[in-house]
Amino acid sequence: MKDLGPTLRYPWETPPSGIEAIEVAQGVLWMRLPLPMKLDHVNVYALDEGESWTIVDTGFDSRKTRAIWADLIAGPLGGKPISRVLVTHHHPDHIGLAGWFQSEHGAQLWTTRTAWLMGRMLQLDTQDAPTPESIEFWRSAGMDPDILAERSNERPFNFSDVVAPLPLGYRRIKQGDTIRVGGRDWDVHMGNGHAPEHATLWSRDDNLVIAGDQILSSISSNIGVYATEPDADPVADWLEACERLNTLARADHLVLGGHKLPFTGLPTRMRQLIDNHHGALKRLEQHLETPSTAGECFAPLFKRKIGPAEYGLALVESIAHVQHLYFEGRATREKRDDGAWVYSRAV
Repeated sequence: MKDLGPTLRYPWETPPSGIEAIEVAQGVLWMRLPLPMKLDHVNVYALDEGESWTIVDTGFDSRKTRAIWADLIAGPLGGKPISRVLVTHHHPDHIGLAGWFQSEHGAQLWTTRTAWLMGRMLQLDTQDAPTPESIEFWRSAGMDPDILAERSNERPFNFSDVVAPLPLGYRRIKQGDTIRVGGRDWDVHMGNGHAPEHATLWSRDDNLVIAGDQILSSISSNIGVYATEPDADPVADWLEACERLNTLARADHLVLGGHKLPFTGLPTRMRQLIDNHHGALKRLEQHLETPSTAGECFAPLFKRKIGPAEYGLALVESIAHVQHLYFEGRATREKRDDGAWVYSRAV
């Protein structure tokens, strides 16, 4: 067991690979699926229902991922059927194959109302070119002109590229529910900020927490503002959710996240997640002594060079943080002639 601080520990230093599964608790298997991006994996879990399995999150919809699932079902899952898919939130690496499990495997989908509505809406909304609203949003953020010109003339990423069609119908889970999964009773508590109405599950019978992307062990979840809701304040949503979930945290909780490694020491990690964003906001506030667009705020937020592969996620996170300062009255903003918002530290 690797000690990563006073109370933060990783019981497993090596994640599962290929079609391997690691039993992290009785009847709970941890598996890992590949992703074609810088964050190159997503964790998924299977909970034993006796004659079938409930799986938590699914990975992207691709031929490769479907083939891996077929091997996992035939191998570690012992050929038993998938009776239920529980999706923590609507992002494509988590909901991507939910519709396939419904259509091809007869599984029932359990998720939050927001996750289902967002997933179904985005899956149906395919664009061959960026919308005028998207281009205007990028311009308002101060996107690098060369990147703006490139993205304005290329096919954007579409949710439907990696998410299977979602059939009509699902089972809603909501804040305050207690649900029975894998022989345990789980309390449902909602996160926010990374994704709206993000479900986390807290076992009443042992120390397990299924956290999705709301609580990760060694990285902070992306918190972004997008053209779909340009005046959102997801940083406020994130901080509120972290403070609320922190009241539930115990040092012995084994947290099963959507990426990286399971860990214990949850109170320490919750405080790190909260303090990380307060620290970033303070650095950003000082940076705004020099008026800046969101696209000019990477240095104080990330403290490292942002490459082309990370630029899009960095930009939406920068918008989220500088906009949070604006909504709190800690920054002012004016629109430049080119349409970009320029933020300044409030006097």
